[in-house]
Amino acid sequence: MISRRILRIKVMQALYAYHKSAGTASINDTEKELLFSVNKSYDLYHLLLILPVEIANLAEKRIDKGQNKKLPSQEDLNPNRKFIDNRIIKALRVNNQLLKYVEIKKLNWVNSSDLVKGILSQIEKSEAYEAYMNSGESSYKEDKAFLSTVYSHIIAIYEPLYNELEEQSIFWNDEVEFILSAILKTIKKIKEQNPEDAPLMPLYKNEEDRDFTKELFRKTLLNREKYEEYIKQFSKNWDFDRIAFMDILILSMAIAEVLEFPSIPVRVSFNEYIELSKYYSTNRSNVFINGILDKIIDHLRVNNLIQKSGRGLIGDV
Repeated sequence: MISRRILRIKVMQALYAYHKSAGTASINDTEKELLFSVNKSYDLYHLLLILPVEIANLAEKRIDKGQNKKLPSQEDLNPNRKFIDNRIIKALRVNNQLLKYVEIKKLNWVNSSDLVKGILSQIEKSEAYEAYMNSGESSYKEDKAFLSTVYSHIIAIYEPLYNELEEQSIFWNDEVEFILSAILKTIKKIKEQNPEDAPLMPLYKNEEDRDFTKELFRKTLLNREKYEEYIKQFSKNWDFDRIAFMDILILSMAIAEVLEFPSIPVRVSFNEYIELSKYYSTNRSNVFINGILDKIIDHLRVNNLIQKSGRGLIGDV
């Protein structure tokens, strides 16, 4: 589930925290914190997966309350239950893997009733909700499309959600958009048969991704002096002491990946760190990193210091 880009960001954040700790944090402790932050992404994935269940539960309580009025209206007595009975929400409600995970991790929206009410209100006000509730159709495909719309066009832009998640965990600041994307992929794969056993996405795509996270962190950290020498060598027109620390960190990670991961193509590494610089550095830094990294890679190639194999040869042959 966790993409390599997110893993790179988390490694970058861990390295930044380690260096800024001024020696008060150990490598082992920082690595544990890094892996913990990755696991927190998986918590967020499950927490957001149960959100529509909580929203539907609230909608059902309102219907029950309306039917128990002393003088219920015709609408109270004959409510439109299409949203409550959405088949995908029902599938999430009974999914064994989801239920087990949230129980073990104590994940819920119990203390976020105002947030759940707010999202339900936004759903009910939407044109998509009106069209869905009055379509006259009832199909698994329509239920799936509507819930996907709820996630991508309502939940994704509901600002109070971001404030709530930021209060719950410092690790969730930059990844809600990515997690929502993973949830949309999950919904797309849910089948009507045996919903209780529908597989969710794994934390890591494979063991290689887990190893990549740890190795990138350690290689960048342990080879810091060597990588910074490369940066100094090819930034002679710049005062090294005045180069932003984040720029040096991003460049060091890029060099580590190019040198230490034979199965990752150079072009992939280059593009990924240029993308990171766009989000975590200034516009000027982005141009600087692009130019310096290009020079360093050329130098490493000329001196046969880059050794690639298998998939890592893509683009080089």
